[in-house]
Formats: sequence, structure tokens, C-alpha cells
Amino acid sequence: MKRFLSLALSFVLLLSICLTGCSNTPAGLSGNFRQDTLAVISSLRQAIALPEDDPAKTAAQADARTKINNFIALYRRDDSLTTLTSFTTMRTALNSLAGHYNSYPNRPIPEKLKNRLEQEFRQVELALDREASS
Repeated sequence: MKRFLSLALSFVLLLSICLTGCSNTPAGLSGNFRQDTLAVISSLRQAIALPEDDPAKTAAQADARTKINNFIALYRRDDSLTTLTSFTTMRTALNSLAGHYNSYPNRPIPEKLKNRLEQEFRQVELALDREASS
């Protein structure tokens, strides 16, 4: 009986570890495209809006890069999203910001890029509203 309980307990632990490790949604994302997109946009807006002399700027930039990578990793292979305007516009915005962070990590984001990102974020939000109502 003791051996059976020990075996059952080890099986349950193994199963819980396997199921937890097999989750395909990165930390901070829910797996719901609409919610995740709006959350990432909100987070990126906050990171972009921080002044250059803010001590939290470096941490916000690192967090933004992580969110961009997690978002793209989760949704880029989903064929049902690749035709959505919200996804393609979001991908364009994320690529632009990630490109700036990778090429110029110590330089401020140019005003022209900030304006373009804000315009694309608004387009994504509008597209999400349209896609939700159709």
C-alpha cells in the first residue's frame, strides 16, 4: 500500500510538472489576442512616454523588449491572425520599436517614430473594435 501511494504521488507530481511546463503562453500574456494586444499597447505607451532622465526608463525599456518578444513569439504562427489588420499593424509597430531598441539602445526614441507608433497603436485599437463587432 505504501509503495502504491508513493507511486501515485510521484505520478501526480510528474503530471503537474509536465502540464505546467507545457503551457504555451508566455508570462504576462493570457492567450486572448485582443486582451494581450491592448495590454501590450498600454505597456509600450507608458514606456515610450517616460522622460529620458527617468531612472525607471532602462527597466521599462527591458520590459517593453520582453513583452514585444513574448507577444510576437505567441502569435506569429497563428494563421487565423495573419490576415487581420490589427495583427499586421501591431506587428509593424512592434518591429519598428524593437528595431530602434536593438540598433540604438542608448538613444531616445525620435519624435517621428513616437508619432508613427501612436498612430499605429490607434489603428490597431480601431481594427480590434471592428473585428470584435463583425
